[in-house]
Amino acid sequence: MVEVTRGRCLLQFWLDHRQMTQAEFSRRSGWSKRMVSFIATGRSMMNPEAMYLAAQILGIQMEELYEWKVTK
Repeated sequence: MVEVTRGRCLLQFWLDHRQMTQAEFSRRSGWSKRMVSFIATGRSMMNPEAMYLAAQILGIQMEELYEWKVTK
């Protein structure tokens, strides 16, 4: 059986890469600045719908928002 585990959140990496502040991302996503901070620092995880929205805003694929570990 293959197991997929979500690792470290890469939201802050992508914000930096796109030269976007957490405040700007908060405005575009409609999420509170606190929630964006919690996600970016790994204190909260995004659900699939949130990942989809974040990926659309950043112009990336959903799976690029986290590090992933696949074990067999």
